[in-house]
Amino acid sequence: MADFPSSASLQWAAACVGTDASVESVQPMPGGASSAVHRVVLRSRGSLHQLVLRQFTNREWLEKEPDLALHEARSLGLAETTGVTVPRVIGFHEEGVDDQRRPLVLMSLLPGHVDLQPVRMDVWLHRLAEPLVQIHRCTGEEHAWTYFSYNDCDSLTVPSWTELPALWEQAIRIVRQPPPEGRTVFLHRDYHPTNVLWQDGRVSGVVDWVNACRGPAGVDVGHCRLNLALLFGPETAGAFLSAYRRLAGDDFDYQPYWELVSILEFLPGPPEVYSGWTACGVTHLTPAMMRDRLECHLAAVLADL
Repeated sequence: MADFPSSASLQWAAACVGTDASVESVQPMPGGASSAVHRVVLRSRGSLHQLVLRQFTNREWLEKEPDLALHEARSLGLAETTGVTVPRVIGFHEEGVDDQRRPLVLMSLLPGHVDLQPVRMDVWLHRLAEPLVQIHRCTGEEHAWTYFSYNDCDSLTVPSWTELPALWEQAIRIVRQPPPEGRTVFLHRDYHPTNVLWQDGRVSGVVDWVNACRGPAGVDVGHCRLNLALLFGPETAGAFLSAYRRLAGDDFDYQPYWELVSILEFLPGPPEVYSGWTACGVTHLTPAMMRDRLECHLAAVLADL
């Protein structure tokens, strides 16, 4: 397996735990579209340590952001101060330790599982919003990474697959305007249901912090709402916004602009069914549903302007 950790990488992971540590087992974990993530069990001084080893394998991403391992390690360190349960950094290596030169992050394994089939959607959305509000109470002033859009707004064009070009023309016109002013907070930057773990009906942790940065809270809210709209429909995305606003109170000034930026990051598209959802048991979604839900969500956001 090309993405399986090399012996040098595993030896490095063991050394992070202790000079006597040995590798008991290595198992691939789901997800990790742009990196290889493995559950590693190490034995040291008679105790077992269940850890997560991430290898950054996407060369294109590394060329743009060569500091990914440092970025995630620093982000996790700051995230710990928010009170939200996050993985603890055991060690990181910015260049990798073998010929493939894949940066590494070794972190603790959190309990819980991804839950994409809630019994009580209203309760689930409320509990999904709680950690995000808590994260955004941190200003992250000491964090070195700041928000940027993954798309160049000036180069965006109406997607060829749409039957509603006027909708996209309006959205593109709006995001080309100067962004609204507002509070700058600590962002997860990829907050959505498959990066949130649950245990006994409650959130047990938030993972995947490699994109964390400072920026407007609406970026995280918009990204999560977009994922919810595609997973469950625009009504669920609206219910999440209501839950977040109730919890955040006056700390949050809703700006549809950031919702549109999140939606337009799908371009040129069209949107597809995320493999992480199917891996978690959501098997009824289709590309046609994704396109329809995306444009329904876009229409709803534009109606809020």
